[in-house]
Amino acid sequence: MGNSRRLQRISGLISLAVTRIRGRLAVASSRVVFSVSGVALAIMLLTVVTGVSLGLASQSAIQSESVDYWIVPEETGQSSLAVEVDGPQLGGVHRATSRLRSDDRISYVTPVQTQITRVTGADGTREYILLVGVIPDESGRNVAGLSTAGLTPGDPYYANGTYNGSWTGELVVSSGTADLLNGSLGSEYTASDRGTTRTLQIANVTDGGIQSGAGTLPVGIVHLSELQALSGSTGGDQAQQILVSTNDPSVKSKLAGFYPGTEVVTQTGFASRDVSTSNLSLAIALAAFVTALVTGVLLVGTIMGLEILADRSTLALLGAIGYSARSQSLLILTETVVVTLIGGFVGVLLGAGGIVVVNALSADLLGVESIALFDPLMFGYGICVAVIIGVLAAPYPIWLSRRIEPVEGLQQ
Repeated sequence: MGNSRRLQRISGLISLAVTRIRGRLAVASSRVVFSVSGVALAIMLLTVVTGVSLGLASQSAIQSESVDYWIVPEETGQSSLAVEVDGPQLGGVHRATSRLRSDDRISYVTPVQTQITRVTGADGTREYILLVGVIPDESGRNVAGLSTAGLTPGDPYYANGTYNGSWTGELVVSSGTADLLNGSLGSEYTASDRGTTRTLQIANVTDGGIQSGAGTLPVGIVHLSELQALSGSTGGDQAQQILVSTNDPSVKSKLAGFYPGTEVVTQTGFASRDVSTSNLSLAIALAAFVTALVTGVLLVGTIMGLEILADRSTLALLGAIGYSARSQSLLILTETVVVTLIGGFVGVLLGAGGIVVVNALSADLLGVESIALFDPLMFGYGICVAVIIGVLAAPYPIWLSRRIEPVEGLQQ
């Protein structure tokens, strides 16, 4: 009986809190509206940034047809593509590739170097694209989603490590990248990176590209040694990963001990990496969570505190008719959480719209079709964060309510 009465009392307090907030919204109470708007803004930013981090985390590794193994430094085995561009490197990759190629069990092997490079056209078009350096073979197989047909087989400029061989300047681009550069077959461009400038010419335009949660990236394929010369990594003959294609699983044990400090990833076709293992995306999502939480708590706590001071006569009346301090605290806690729940709901909807806007801008300005993702679970995530904001913000207005004297409040 006692528990039933207690539940009825709590239910009545919650109903009263919802009614009070609904009444304030109906008369457009500036403080309540401002609290809702503040939470909505915080949750909207949280949703958009989390969407971007999801897009980043789901980026695919460099892909190649029938590639079964991928040798990477241990530090980058679970990082995103954005980190790998300037991440740890493997050294002596041409010599290592030659040794692996001599194994009859391996049908194809190539080091891969990636570098974001500024490319300038004759008409003044200037864009940044992701250049992927590889050692192509005669088959014209796909790497990074693009056919290597059009690239001279081998790596002529390497010239046994002298880097003074024939500079081909051959560049294979996706059709989207060609449109971004206003180019076509035979178009020439100046590639600049780290003080080095070289001439590149489109040798093939092909469909495809690096597909990921961040959309289709503007990408081009060049010979490995030529990208090494552009990026200043000729000294150690460096690359970020080695792709190995084989039908013999016994090769994995050889690859595992091939380079010290590396790991061999077994992912046929190189599917997307696990979202939860991307350190960069996790850091972005965590920063967004902390920012939204701190901003929301400070804003809601302050404004709801002002609302309590403005409404002290009503609280004093509740105390006078028998509402205990505990009941009033529960009432204020419920009101605060209701306000943040409304703000969270609005914020998630605005965040979903913000993701659409971000993707539209990225497609228009960067040539990337989709840089942010919206997962239905993000709706629940935003609502949960809003509830946490309400719970953490409530102690301050509750403390202020405890300082209101019933007699003084009734005289207001």
